[in-house]
Amino acid sequence: MRHKVGGWKLGRNTAHRRSLLRNLATSLIVEERIETTVPKAKALRPQVEKMITLGKRGDLAARRQAAAYLMTKDAVRKLFDTIGPRFGDRNGGYTRIVRTGWRKGDGADNAFIELLGSEQVIDEKRQKRAEARTKRADEVRKQMEEADAQAKAEAGAEPAAGGESKE
Repeated sequence: MRHKVGGWKLGRNTAHRRSLLRNLATSLIVEERIETTVPKAKALRPQVEKMITLGKRGDLAARRQAAAYLMTKDAVRKLFDTIGPRFGDRNGGYTRIVRTGWRKGDGADNAFIELLGSEQVIDEKRQKRAEARTKRADEVRKQMEEADAQAKAEAGAEPAAGGESKE
């Protein structure tokens, strides 16, 4: 029986599990939404909520505690500058887990874990990706048109050059 046994083992030893959760927490803070398995998302939720609580405190000691746990300075900066103030008036419940279905390879149950209020950031990222995609498609189309025009010009020049060499 698992009565009062806290946490998730996730099939890893202690050091591997701690590294995994630190990396996931850092990615979630930087990206504001990540896709992972449901057990990993459930294990990650308390860690991220503790980090956000540190971000809300905002003092030097809290910043050093967060820097000791998170993997990048960028994540610490974002936690204290944008995410902490965003949740200033909220007491817990900073994350949302949305199940997305099963992974094709091994059938694992996947989920998005995201910070509340990150919809704007995610929409902006989606829009930037769409703009970049259309820009790349336009460039490729333009290159193809130039290549076609060049091929037609060469094809038109070859018969005349070929006709002169035969005569």
